Amino acid sequence: MSNKIISITSALIFGGGVVFADVPKVAVDIAPAHSLVAIVMNGIGKPDLIIPVEASPHAYQLRPSEAKAIQQADLVFWLGEDLTPWLGKALSTLAERTSVTTLLEVNGIELLEFREGALFEAHEHDEHDERDEHDEHDEHDEHDEHDEHDEHDEHDEHDEHDEHDEHDEHDEHDEHDEHDEHDKYDPHAWLSPSNAKVWLNVIAAKLSEIDPGNAGTYFTNADLARQNLDELSKEINQILDPIRDKKFVVFHDAYQYFEKDFNISASGAISLADSSDPSPARLKEIRNRVVEESVQCVLAEPQYNKGLVTAVVEGTGSNTAIIDPLGVGLEAGPFLYEKLIRKLAVNLSKCF
Repeated sequence: MSNKIISITSALIFGGGVVFADVPKVAVDIAPAHSLVAIVMNGIGKPDLIIPVEASPHAYQLRPSEAKAIQQADLVFWLGEDLTPWLGKALSTLAERTSVTTLLEVNGIELLEFREGALFEAHEHDEHDERDEHDEHDEHDEHDEHDEHDEHDEHDEHDEHDEHDEHDEHDEHDEHDEHDEHDKYDPHAWLSPSNAKVWLNVIAAKLSEIDPGNAGTYFTNADLARQNLDELSKEINQILDPIRDKKFVVFHDAYQYFEKDFNISASGAISLADSSDPSPARLKEIRNRVVEESVQCVLAEPQYNKGLVTAVVEGTGSNTAIIDPLGVGLEAGPFLYEKLIRKLAVNLSKCF
């Protein structure tokens, strides 16, 4: 951790913020987003976490205490229905009088379309032109360079499996689970620190609307956190530099925001969706790429079936490591986001 990051973190903890009686009650859906809100509220109060760190956000049953936190909240921050469709129904019932911010709909972030098929093409980077286009709400233009690749991926997949088109199509739709509409975006946008920086200002603005007396603290915390993320991104790039051109496969396709921010590219994903096992045809396709292209690293996740990773790497000589998009094993709070991004990079680099 750099000295600058330490100084910024210390300022967040020991800045001497005053806790007021009428602190806004805030609830946040997942731990990484909760961490960002906790940073902005530092010195004022603490937000409630709706979904525990170790739980999958895609299928979760609210406990009474979590439902109560939503019902009593002045503000709710959540990613949106693409990540937690079940939570949308709960919010409509429990948070009727609550201000709800859907982070995936915030202006200024970059959204990426789902990648189709088990195998991926490398990202193309145009500095940050796409981010500028999204600022103007032109989401379709921002993904022009991906549309052509998506079409090729679809055609390639059909060409390779002509005799199984109908079955493979059903497999892919089953794996899509709740996001089987192709016009929806990949919801794992928190794995882009660039997106997180946009959210920090939005969080500060929303908090300031209902608590104007502490607006200065909220925006100061957000500004310090943005600087912190810039330093963190430099550190992550240094960690990834030695492995930037190496090939790896992820367990499920949750990491393309991280890949794009840090100019690395996964070769494929064992599972397309978060809550379904891959088809035998998909496993075979991934294993073939691992063998044919000498993929050196296949990444597992703590919540999912390790046997699937074993089936892909057995006899190939590929290494395995565990990465996680949510922060499983980390303590919820203002430090989780930074630790999550760093741990993802460190574990990936150690796999080679």
